[in-house]
Parts: sequence; structure tokens; C-alpha cells
Amino acid sequence: MPFVLYVLALAVFAQGTSEFMLSGLVPDLAAELGVSVSAAGSLTSAFAVGMIVGAPLMAVLSRRWNRRRALLGFLCAFVLVHAVGAVTTSFTVLVATRVAGALANAGFLAVALTAAAGMVPPDAKGRATSVLLGGVTLACVAGVPAGALLGQAWGWRSAFWAVALVSLPALLALLRSLPGPQDARARARAQARRQHPREQARHTDPEPVGVRGELSALRAPRLLVTLLLGALVNGATFCTFTYLAPLITDVAGFPDGWVPVLLALFGLGSFLGVTAAGRVADSHPLRLLTVGGSALLGGWVLFALTADNQIAAVLLVLVQGTLSFAVGSTLISQALYAATGAPTLSGGYATAALNVGAALGPWAGGVALSAGLGYRAPLWVSALLVALALAVGGTARAVAARRAARRTPATAMVTGGTPPATGVPPSRRR
Repeated sequence: MPFVLYVLALAVFAQGTSEFMLSGLVPDLAAELGVSVSAAGSLTSAFAVGMIVGAPLMAVLSRRWNRRRALLGFLCAFVLVHAVGAVTTSFTVLVATRVAGALANAGFLAVALTAAAGMVPPDAKGRATSVLLGGVTLACVAGVPAGALLGQAWGWRSAFWAVALVSLPALLALLRSLPGPQDARARARAQARRQHPREQARHTDPEPVGVRGELSALRAPRLLVTLLLGALVNGATFCTFTYLAPLITDVAGFPDGWVPVLLALFGLGSFLGVTAAGRVADSHPLRLLTVGGSALLGGWVLFALTADNQIAAVLLVLVQGTLSFAVGSTLISQALYAATGAPTLSGGYATAALNVGAALGPWAGGVALSAGLGYRAPLWVSALLVALALAVGGTARAVAARRAARRTPATAMVTGGTPPATGVPPSRRR
């Protein structure tokens, strides 16, 4: 994998810390600003809404910029809004900074996903995605627990300052590591000259596609189903993760000091899940999604039933973090495979879909909490969202199989054999 991918992952780490860190700060933030826990939890939804709107919008706007300029600009804006968030005393202003930070984050991630997919061979997008999303999972492992510890020691504002400071090394590293547009073109030409003619054909840049052409490609049924599944699975993840702190203390009975530890454990699971998925998502995506999705559903149900058992809670925090991000990262890579006709907007739409889930999950969990259903309720909502994803995925696969079966006889008469399967190539369809 190119070194610049790991630099991009460093920046994604800082941004992922910001997106997830409120999971350990919600109670203190709500108390200081005089709002309810569910209202404070809506800050996660506000960030996700900014990501939903910002990902495709910023991807379109940045089409006219070179990737280096776009990535650096988005990261600078991200640093500035976190400095504002760290000093404000207004909940309304804080919500606005979360949305603005999300717009910058969305633009960065949309461009970074597309850039990462373009840096590797066509059959290695899963591995490239796993490297980039490794920054997100490391944010769960280290950034979020560190934010919780800072919040307990010096207040929630210190976590916002920490995100801004951590972003600065990433900004400097990107400034030094990202090639300018002329350097990138020269490097691509040199690489093409060294390749076998057949490999040159594989890596030749496609003809430029206009915005309308890309938007048309993004309406493909397979892509739309993949994006919907990603939204549902990510919604389940964020539903529980946003309210994990009160679940740990009020239901499982852990003292407050255990909150950063269990947040780190969830993050460790997410890192393991993304790493494992990156090794098999390119070759066996369907098997991973089917088995992993079923296990994910069972895990949420089991967690809801045993949340008051501390041993079970510890184990399931790790297991569910692993399964959630293994399935989620595989769906992202499959969306990139399905959107080859939208080379600049595919990353934006994948980012938007995941953040539809990141907005839906905390909102649905907050509704359940406001209804007085208790802190186990987000676990049941997570289970419901994954069950819905499995139902949608199974239905889509059955419909596709029926259509393929109806086309097979006519195609066989013309070609003298069976038609090629659509969607994932044979080496990745198992």
C-alpha cells in the first residue's frame, strides 16, 4: 500500500476521534450546558447530518480542485471549527460547529476514499479502504477513550482542543506527503511505461465523466442496495455506541472510570474487524456479509438480554465492535466496486450513506430513551436495524437471482452458453 494512504489514515484518525468522542462526554456536556442527555446525544446526529449533506456536495464542489488542495483545505477548516467549539458556551453554537466540522470531515473523507481507490490496482479496493478506515478504528481504540479521560480530568472542552492539536501533525504530514498535480501525473506516466501492455490497459485512467454522467451511474440498483445496507448497519453501530457510557454505568454497574476502558475495547474490536475484513473483502464479500451480518444480529440481541452481566458486557463490547466494523467496511468497499462509473462522487455517496446511519442510529436510540424504555433500548434498536438490513439484502439477492434466471435461457440461445453474472466478479462473489 502507498505510504500516503497511511498519512490519510492519520488525518482520518483525528476526524474519527471528533465524530465518536461524544460517546464518553455526553453526560458531562449535558450537565454543563443545561440540556438533556438525549439532546446532547443529538450532537452526534448533527455531525452525521453534516456528513450526509457535505459528502456528495463537497465531492461535487471539489471536482474542480486538485486532490492535494482539497484535502488540505478541508483539514484546515476542520481544525478551525474545533477551536471554536472548545470555547463556546452556547449549545446552539456547539451544534453549528459540529455541522461545520462534519462538512469539512465529509469533504475530506469523500476525496480520500476516491483517492485511495485510485492509488491501488482495481482488485485491491477493499485493502485500500481498510487502511483508510483503520484511522477511524484507531480513533475508537485510542482517541475516544483519551477524550473520555480528558473530559473526566479537565472537562469536555479539553477533548475538543485535543482534536484540533492532533490534526496539526496530520496537516503537516499531508503537506509533505501528498504530491502536487504535476508530480502525480508524471509518476503515473512513469509507472505506466514500466508496466506490461496488458497492465497498462488496466491502469489507464478512464475518460473524464461529467457530473450528470456520474449521478446517472450512482442510480444503479446494486449500488443503491449496498448504500442502504451500509446505512442500516452503521445506524445500528452508532445507536449503541452513542449511549454506551450510560449503558455501562447504569445497567452493567461499572464505575465511571471503566467508561474509557470499555470504549477502548469497542475500538479495539473495530480495528480487528476492519483489519480482518481488509484481508477477505476483495475475495469473499458475500460470505463475509452473510455470516458476519447474522452474527452481528445475534450479538445485539444477546447484549440486550445480558447487559446487566459485567462479564458478558465486556465480551460483547469487543465482539460487537469487531463485527460492526468488519461488515461496515466491507459494504464501503463493495459500494466503491459498484460505482466505477462515478470515479469522483463514489466516495462522497459512500460517506453520505454511512452517515445516514450515523444520524438515524442516535436519533432512534434517543427516541427510545425519551419514551422511558431504559438504557437497554438502544441495543434492541440496533438489533432491529441489522435485522432490517439482512431482510433487505436477502430480498435484493433473491430478486437478482430471479432476474438472472429469466434472462439465462434467452441469452444461452444467442451465445450458446450461460451469461456472465452481474455485480461482483466471480473471484469476489463467493
